Amino acid sequence: MAISSWKKILYCLAIILSAIYLIWRIGWTIPWEQRFWVLLYAIVLWVCEVISNLTAYITIIFRMLPPKKKIQMDLHHVLDTWQVPDVDILIATHNEDRELLEKTVNGATYMNYPKDKLHIYICDDGNRSEIKGLADQYGVGYIGLENNHEAKSGNLNHALSLLTSPLFVDFDSDMIPYTNFLQETVPYFQQNWLDYKNDPDNTQPLGYVQTPQSFYENDIFQYNLFCERIVANEQDFFSRDVNVLYGQHGYAIFTGSNALFLRQAVDKVGGFPTKTLTEDFELGARVNIAGYYSFSTTEPQSAGTTPLDLKGVIKQRSRWGRGVIQSCRNLHIFLNSKIAWTHKVILANAYFYWWSFFRRLIYIAAPILFAVWKIQVVDTNFWLLLLMWAPGYALLHIVLGDSSSRIRNERWGEVQETFFAPYLFLPVILQTMHIKKHSFQVTQKSYQRNWLDRVYLLPHLAMWLLTTYAIIKFNYGKWGSEILYGAVITFWLLMHWINLSFAVFIAMGRQVFHQQTRFPRKIAGTIKGAGEMETIDISDTGLSFQLRDKNAPVLSAGEKLAGKLHLSDDLIKERNFQSSDQTLDFDLTIVRKIDDQGRYAATVTPADSSLPGWLHLVYDQHNQAVPEEYDRWMTTFDILGMNARKRLEKIEWHLRRRFTRQREG
Repeated sequence: MAISSWKKILYCLAIILSAIYLIWRIGWTIPWEQRFWVLLYAIVLWVCEVISNLTAYITIIFRMLPPKKKIQMDLHHVLDTWQVPDVDILIATHNEDRELLEKTVNGATYMNYPKDKLHIYICDDGNRSEIKGLADQYGVGYIGLENNHEAKSGNLNHALSLLTSPLFVDFDSDMIPYTNFLQETVPYFQQNWLDYKNDPDNTQPLGYVQTPQSFYENDIFQYNLFCERIVANEQDFFSRDVNVLYGQHGYAIFTGSNALFLRQAVDKVGGFPTKTLTEDFELGARVNIAGYYSFSTTEPQSAGTTPLDLKGVIKQRSRWGRGVIQSCRNLHIFLNSKIAWTHKVILANAYFYWWSFFRRLIYIAAPILFAVWKIQVVDTNFWLLLLMWAPGYALLHIVLGDSSSRIRNERWGEVQETFFAPYLFLPVILQTMHIKKHSFQVTQKSYQRNWLDRVYLLPHLAMWLLTTYAIIKFNYGKWGSEILYGAVITFWLLMHWINLSFAVFIAMGRQVFHQQTRFPRKIAGTIKGAGEMETIDISDTGLSFQLRDKNAPVLSAGEKLAGKLHLSDDLIKERNFQSSDQTLDFDLTIVRKIDDQGRYAATVTPADSSLPGWLHLVYDQHNQAVPEEYDRWMTTFDILGMNARKRLEKIEWHLRRRFTRQREG
């Protein structure tokens, strides 16, 4: 999207004003005569401000710059008119459940692509007989491996050594591809090959096409904060916005799955890197350094699961943070002359992102030090601080809000940083100091909550209590001008208090009621003994539906019935169903009556012959129940108030229940 000239002027002014503030900070506000540790903290605070502003500048400048890679977005004609290449589909698995893996394998078999050109392989470094049986059941290849000491990289490198297709896709075991995945990605390579054939001197080869990481269930931020319909997935901002921006300059980052690679490019850099925890990030960078460009699409073409337990999410992010720090060292991103300047900026931005959690803790502590202990790390007076800081700060945040997409606002980013900060700052520091964690652990995607999860609440609760105390202590007994002169400190204390309140709510968790995610799907069907119906939503093991006949008999909880779903010819063609999928048979057990309009919820067991079609119906295409954008009608205070109210209601319910039991006892 083109940015108008006056907006570019505004963006540049925001950068200039905030840069002036940073220069003023180092030259005139550092308390040089204070004790050593206070001086050290003041300098660290300034460095944190500089890095935070630099990362903001990078985002703003990238949005202002015209794309260097103007790639034709509608390339479907190429697939029909040019030679169709063979593609290897690699589904890597370590110790994941068969049930989880089956959904991904099933999705791959429904890909809309010539069957003689599509080669699907399960790459199992556990060499499990049950997974070999799954491959045989679905008629796909199986590549087993024993004694793998190089994690996912070793698994995929072993598989690639046995395969020869010019293109390949890497899917995580839980990432279910959509029907049109290859239809939406292969043409970019075909067009690139055609351009290279016609003009080899001016055509850069395409190394890989990254499709966005997408998830069909809510993450911990959406679910724990009761925001399932309000905010997008935490990873959407990078996958569907930032990485697309990088791709417009030829340097989209490989995010570990759902990417179509040129085999030649991967071979040229020696395969998947084995000396890092984030082989994806490093492989993508090495392919770019080798002279290939990368591109990221805007629309997801697959979807997977996301961990809902705090321990799983924190371990996952710790591994990512350590891995990126490790990979950046392996690549020598700051000194490597082979890395193009634009690419170097992108890699540096990724590196400094993982330091944002350390910076967040520094920011939280700074106003507390002054409010509680009168430790001044910024040596200036109120009016001068307001003059130098406020214009640049306000304008920069206005610009960031204006230039960002509707996927996420800045406040939500701060909340996520605040939540992860206590757990990620130390792993990043240790990795930077060459204190490595060598073992690789696959992120558990199943929900496993226990009382130990409460421990993760303690750091946020401690910071929240200290911030609350600081607000009260700093403002207690002040009137008029005294409150005004302390406004900047109070402002930052309140900002951090809001973020910490959200972090506390996230860490408190929330009971999970559905083990299987529901997908809104309206499909016509029949239920024996009840007549015609239409589904409202469906999952692997359940559905809700509405009977069409208002005079149909009332169904009772526990009642067992047989049913059929009837897929239309248009749906079968659009989503590449098999002809045998036209009717999907299932057994169901009524769980409850939803209302008096003939709506019911039920558990289902698809017939064995209908299971592939059933899974494809559920998981092909985006889950419309998961928002893709931030609801701007909901303010920060709306969400905060909603969470406080719901938590208080839960406490009240527990107290009433306990009181009732005591009375009955």
